[in-house]
Parts: sequence; C-alpha cells; structure tokens
Amino acid sequence: MINVEIDPRILEVCPSMQIGLLRADVVNGDTCDELWHEIEQEAAVVASNYELLAINKRPAIAATRKLYKALGKDPGRYRVASEALCRRIVRGLGLYRLTTLIDVVNLVSIKSGYPISGLDASKIEGDTLTMGVGENDEPYCGIGRGQLNIEGMPVYRDALGGIATPTSDEERTKFTLETRKVQINVNAFGLEMPLDETLDWTAQLLEKYADATNIEKTIKRNFF
Repeated sequence: MINVEIDPRILEVCPSMQIGLLRADVVNGDTCDELWHEIEQEAAVVASNYELLAINKRPAIAATRKLYKALGKDPGRYRVASEALCRRIVRGLGLYRLTTLIDVVNLVSIKSGYPISGLDASKIEGDTLTMGVGENDEPYCGIGRGQLNIEGMPVYRDALGGIATPTSDEERTKFTLETRKVQINVNAFGLEMPLDETLDWTAQLLEKYADATNIEKTIKRNFF
C-alpha cells in the first residue's frame, strides 16, 4: 500500500482527518446499465433529501470547505467535487455517464459526501503521496479544466508533482480505458459515512463492475 504523508498546515485545521486507501487490479470499460441504475437511485435519494443551499452542510463537504477557507481558498468558486456532483443532481442537470471506474468513484462520493481521489496507480511516480498546500502558479492540469489554480488548495503530490485535489484530479494520473490498477483515496476531513463501510462498499462495487482482484484496503489515522 502506498505511503501517505500530510502537511502540518492541514493537520492544524483537521487534526482528526482520516484517509481511506484502496488499491486493486481492475478492468475498466463503459458504464453498464446496472451500475448506472445504482447511480440514478442514489441521485434520487440526494434530490429528495437536500435543497441546494443545504448540500454544503453535509458533514464531509462542510469539513472540506472549512479546510479550503483556512488555507485561503474560496470553496464557493472552487467547489469540492462531491458538492459539485450533488449540486448538479439537485439542480436537475443530471450526471455524465462516463466509464466504470469514474462512475464507481462518483457513486461513492455522492452517497458518502467525501471527495475521492481516483488515480491510475501505474502512473503514480514513487511510493509516497504527500498531501500539501497548493502554491502560486503551481502547474496543475485538472481533468477537463485545463490549468487549474490550486494555490491554497490541499493537493496530493507524487515524485513529479500534484496529482489530486478535492476539486479535481490531474490529467496525468486520470482513469482511462487502459487503466488496470487503481489507487483510490477517500478523503475524510470530517466524518460522514463510516469510513470502513465506505471502503468496503467501494471494493464491492469494483468487484461487481470492474472485475477487481488483489484488493488492499486500509484507513490512515493519527498523522502526528
């Protein structure tokens, strides 16, 4: 399992933060109807349970927004990915049907409230990820966004640079149809859905829809 280190500036704001880590061998492909039906069902739950202005009060989302503010980032302009997904649902805009791996991560994020980093493990350089704070003009190409201003944003870096934030993952390590090994980080800056249940459910979805094998799971706590 990959090693994870956390910048003290983040721990000052979130001393009890936890990260659920999952690694597995997988097969990616187009999202099947059964998985899409699960996503539609969960979207219906969100739509019936939340008004637009209440989404950012979900514990996992609120904690991530608090961290952004503490680091000097505007969470209203740079929305947490789980918040952005739920806002689309409540606004009736629908979700994009993408690939199995992306949609599994989106499904778990919608239900749990956690921003989740879904990474192609074969493209991660080195054996350690460090969650630090984005710097001014730091190069970062967000998926589908182009150059993203990550200054003041929590960011995972590998040996080459930034690869994931709670707002958007980076193009370099994104899932593709050729992805055969995943590294999934469930970022719990504040707890909502029990983290062990979140990891177990993610593993079950990957087994069911992405033929996952060699699954490793762990929860990282107590970073001090």
